[in-house]
Amino acid sequence: MNRLHRLLLATLLVLAILCGPAAGVFADLTLPAVFGDNMVLQRGIPVPVWGQAGPGEKVTVTFAGQTKQGTAGKDGKWKVVLDAMKASPEGRVLTVASSVDNQKSTFENVVVGEVWVCSGQSNMAFRVGGVVNAKEEVAAAKFPLIRSLNFRGGRGGGKGWMVCSPQTAGGFTGTGFFFGRKIHLELKVPVGLINSSVGGTPIEAWTSVAAQKQLHASKSKDPKWKLPAPGARSGGLYRSLIAPLIPYGIRGAIWYQGERNARAAGGYEYRYQLPAMIEDWRKAWGQGDFPFGFVQLPNIGGGYGGWVTVRDSMRRSLRVANTGMAVTIDTDRGSLHPRNKQDVGKRLALWALATVYGRKGLVYSGPMYKGMKIEGKTARLSFDHVGGGLVAKGGELAMFEIAGADGKFVPAKAVIDGETVVVSSDQVAKPAAVRYAWARQAIKANLYNKGGLPASPFITD
Repeated sequence: MNRLHRLLLATLLVLAILCGPAAGVFADLTLPAVFGDNMVLQRGIPVPVWGQAGPGEKVTVTFAGQTKQGTAGKDGKWKVVLDAMKASPEGRVLTVASSVDNQKSTFENVVVGEVWVCSGQSNMAFRVGGVVNAKEEVAAAKFPLIRSLNFRGGRGGGKGWMVCSPQTAGGFTGTGFFFGRKIHLELKVPVGLINSSVGGTPIEAWTSVAAQKQLHASKSKDPKWKLPAPGARSGGLYRSLIAPLIPYGIRGAIWYQGERNARAAGGYEYRYQLPAMIEDWRKAWGQGDFPFGFVQLPNIGGGYGGWVTVRDSMRRSLRVANTGMAVTIDTDRGSLHPRNKQDVGKRLALWALATVYGRKGLVYSGPMYKGMKIEGKTARLSFDHVGGGLVAKGGELAMFEIAGADGKFVPAKAVIDGETVVVSSDQVAKPAAVRYAWARQAIKANLYNKGGLPASPFITD
């Protein structure tokens, strides 16, 4: 090695020392975009705070009388977990400090309450500024303890956490806002809404590639499973808009999606996709079977052949523990983007209040098909969630159909008998199956309970 080579090597060594992890970009103390001023931290559970720093750096997190410390690993990643806290409307400061160069991140006006992820496609992205009576709703939106983050992934957190006011509410997710408003007014605690939604997207994009591969392997023998092998549409939005949120402390998630999947394979695969996604998120978050509510597809005039199948697949997904569904068959008369997000949010909130927060005496679901008993030429249907009794709204029951062993459905007469519905037709001597509101636009569907909530469309076979 000649003198010039030795000099060059020495120079490179000095530069490596001066520009190494402790002084370079990897030493910068950073946190994910989900953290910011005005954020809401989840009450009642340990709260993770995490980010990047130089390898070996000590990181100290201070909030609400707690001081916790962690150390960045070789990859620069660190995580500190705050002890569970009670709900608090008091805006306090959360600081994150590094042991190197006195680096510090400070987040102001931080409150503690209930945090919900709001995800899906365009109907979840649909904002308060476009809902029915938007002008009045926005003007009345003076709720400083409701905050929303329109999450954009990575370091791009949009405008950050927004405090609800007439100046900001128009930009909130409509479904999320009306859900959160009712939760806030009932529980009297702060509510945080993390809006992570993108219009026109399939459910596969919101599920990890690993989960999609596992799902396809497990259902490969199902003759109706016609989707291409996972990879083409899988995982992209999960990586960019869900994974960066994990493990932020949350209470649960609400989901409004399915329109895109109604185009694919007749919508049949959704009965597998939705449960798989829920399981995927829960496993990744590590918070157990956190509550997951979803919105059943509404009426639509034209559209996709798989619409009713996706709708029914959502109903069948209620077999997954700790889930709930808002039926919206009656909230609009055929728009792909219904403007009545008030009822959607309210119905999701009723589910959460009754099942997540333990409020007694609430009717939180419309009638859900439970079982069928054949009695001669009639079929007797039983239901869960009869809500004090079944009701035919506006006249005789409509949109019931019945079929024999040949599977050919014909219009049927349906009569309420106590907490059951008796269905028959002169054209079917030996009933084998019944279906209700089995149409993309089921505006004549009129089975309700006395709590004023509509029955979910269903098919018995």
